[in-house]
Amino acid sequence: APALLSLEEGADGVVAVTWKVSRLRPTGSDVAPVLPAHCARLPGAPEIAVSELDVTERFRVDCGERGLVGARIAVAGLDRSRTDALLHVRLADGRSLRGLVSEREPTYVVPERESAAAVAHGYFGLGVEHLLTGLDHVLFVAGLVLLVPGGRRLVATITSFTLGHSVTLSLATLGVVEVPAMLFELLIAVSILLLGAELARRDVPPDGDAGVSWLRRRPWVMAFSFGLLHGLGFAGALAEIGLPHGDIPLALVAFNVGVEAGQLLIVAPLVALGYMAGPRMARLPDFVRRAPAYAIGSLAAYWCFERAVLFL
Repeated sequence: APALLSLEEGADGVVAVTWKVSRLRPTGSDVAPVLPAHCARLPGAPEIAVSELDVTERFRVDCGERGLVGARIAVAGLDRSRTDALLHVRLADGRSLRGLVSEREPTYVVPERESAAAVAHGYFGLGVEHLLTGLDHVLFVAGLVLLVPGGRRLVATITSFTLGHSVTLSLATLGVVEVPAMLFELLIAVSILLLGAELARRDVPPDGDAGVSWLRRRPWVMAFSFGLLHGLGFAGALAEIGLPHGDIPLALVAFNVGVEAGQLLIVAPLVALGYMAGPRMARLPDFVRRAPAYAIGSLAAYWCFERAVLFL
């Protein structure tokens, strides 16, 4: 998961800094915020809070009369961690700005104001980024493509998944629905495990047979149901980023469209590969053809254990 750096500027130039990083990151991939040189850290030990998913550090710096507008902010260690850092800046006049620091764009310059186009572009990019860097979401979408033959059934299935996660993304982001992060993260892993198990089945009856599972018989229903769970995951990421006051609908729509764009970047190549390599795949040994299913199921099982342990 991306790191989160939140800066809240006071009228006196003092900035409250909140730095949140995931606990589930590779060894040796520590990241740290690099604040403007004119911002001096105030005395006192930082406040550190540890949750089931992340570590949060809070401290204060004094940026004086120069403040944050025009200042450069960076995050060290992104090249080693292979992740990004989301920025949330609240200026002394109440304006709220969002940004992204990555290995490709290592520095963020705090602008004087953010246009609607900048909000839409920023949240669209965050949506694409979240989908493509969330391996659990990627594997679920890939599993849908493997489960359902191309054509109308696949279009209906992917559309149903989109509708499902769009519903809970909107409701959870607006505060209508609240589900503990530990619970929906575990359920997302379970949904991928069930999909992987179905893909790995050897005794799949012909279409129309009474023994066909509901996952194959009505994949669009399954996709919509599990999409509701994945939407909670998207909403959790968006909650960490925050929404700009006055542009909430625009930011929400842009983020959701970005998620859909990321989804298409997964579906389109897989469908094209299936059409081109389909005849050759049919001639491969059974264990080779089932390798993707075993990979999806194994990773999902690992995530289930990893996330279930957090309840102990």
